[in-house]
Amino acid sequence: MRVLTWNLWWRFGPWEQRRKAILTVLRELRPDVVGLQEVWAGGGENLARWLADDLDMHWAWARSRAPQIWQRRLGDQTVDIGNAVLSRWPIADQAVAQLPHGPGMDDGRLALYTRLAAPGHDVPFFTTHLTSSTDASAVRCAQVRALAWFVAAHRTGTAFPPVVTGDFNAWPDSDEIRLFGGYKTSPAAPGQIFYDGWEYADPAQASATWNPANPFVAPGDPEVRVDYIHVGPPGPGGLGHVKTIRRTGDRAVDGVWPSDHAAVLAELELTAESAHA
Repeated sequence: MRVLTWNLWWRFGPWEQRRKAILTVLRELRPDVVGLQEVWAGGGENLARWLADDLDMHWAWARSRAPQIWQRRLGDQTVDIGNAVLSRWPIADQAVAQLPHGPGMDDGRLALYTRLAAPGHDVPFFTTHLTSSTDASAVRCAQVRALAWFVAAHRTGTAFPPVVTGDFNAWPDSDEIRLFGGYKTSPAAPGQIFYDGWEYADPAQASATWNPANPFVAPGDPEVRVDYIHVGPPGPGGLGHVKTIRRTGDRAVDGVWPSDHAAVLAELELTAESAHA
């Protein structure tokens, strides 16, 4: 199962050219399921639906409860922002969790759950986008606690481990990532741990998904990985095990970079039987 996570930079920059570049990348990679952040909707259009229609995928979208902060930056009060999931397989169920925010800074962060009717096993799949202020680690810790309990409430009824994707806006050694993982500190929800998929990567691989080599990133910003594919411990026979993971979407397409973030693509074991092949 090919899983991709990508922050699409909403309607900023040359968005009409960028969405074509995003589509080109997804066509080439052919992921089975995609977690998307900063997805726009407005004027009768929805970026997730536009992508899904071309890629022949199912889709789900959740609107931010507080798009006003974003709209002021864009200067357009008619465009919404949210998270989305694209899936090769039918989406059997979905739910949304509203994440906590700091004082006076409600920017409408949320987590979107979908249950994917994949061959052999349902897959509990989540995507999220945590607050971005550099000094807001405490807020992100509160958000991952809420996220962890949300996952715990929707992960049951299948042997496939939960898959949690998203832009966590946090460095890999941060308190919030350690808290969500639950194996370097006490877990955010009792008994629930997640492996950072990048633990299975070749250490020599380029990993920064926020990179000043991208012209949409401010010069002088640190080069760091803030986008994640987290997976629970494998199920029977290695079900859900991370086989490969790499950075992608990290160059221009026809002269335009698709987003200010690079994407992350992982291959997970979909069937227990093939784990023994």
